[in-house]
Amino acid sequence: MPRFRLQAGPVPLHHQVYVDLRAALDVGEYGVGDRLPTERALAAAYGCSLITVRRALDELSREGRLQRTQGSGTYVLPPRLDRDFAGQMSFTEEMQRRGLDPETRLIAARPEAAAEIVAEALGLEPGSPTLYLERLRLAGGEPLLLEMVHLPAERFPGLLASDLEHNSLYDLLTERYGTPVVRAREALEPVLLPAREAGLLGMRPRSLALLVEGTAFTRNDVPVEFGRTYVRGDRTRYYVERVVVRSGARRSVEPELPAIPVGA
Repeated sequence: MPRFRLQAGPVPLHHQVYVDLRAALDVGEYGVGDRLPTERALAAAYGCSLITVRRALDELSREGRLQRTQGSGTYVLPPRLDRDFAGQMSFTEEMQRRGLDPETRLIAARPEAAAEIVAEALGLEPGSPTLYLERLRLAGGEPLLLEMVHLPAERFPGLLASDLEHNSLYDLLTERYGTPVVRAREALEPVLLPAREAGLLGMRPRSLALLVEGTAFTRNDVPVEFGRTYVRGDRTRYYVERVVVRSGARRSVEPELPAIPVGA
């Protein structure tokens, strides 16, 4: 319950309630899955109106900290995973560092003719043979990413027979085919999940997600992978750190290498 009394002043009351409740979530006073006190109980505890409490809860819901269910109550959600969009660790390495058990489930692995968008990204003729891989990436038993990638079939013969659930795809490309991936050009876009993809990610159709789409290259700038990855918007948040050089600054800045794709 409240850590301090609300005070009239420049800070709006609803923001004071928001800050206090967020602090309680951060220190674990309410665990994942716990139901918060009712709006009326919170309003009485803080000595404020129901509208003030609702605005604070709405803000925490927008941040993905709470889930408000009409007729049932307000529940604590698992914290989002902050991921460095320019980071070079693989999904497995990053989840292990966070103490989460990573898992990969192979959804599809088959030859496919290159559609126009795939052919253009990989520098192939439309209809050229490619290898299509679809993998669901989980952490702590919860699905987080759905990866769908195309690779030129002629460059990677026999790849579909590999163990793609327990081996890193990029390690296979490097060690078996002598094709290390060194950079990627990617775009990130908010989307509404189609029904099939939502089901695989354990979400409702048209739930908000991030779509990461891009092409991966070798050292010689040869494109070897075109990928589309759906990322759960309620469990994952990306950040980008950049160096700001103001006008007139004399120091030079080393350019950062582009990000390795999400599901390396």
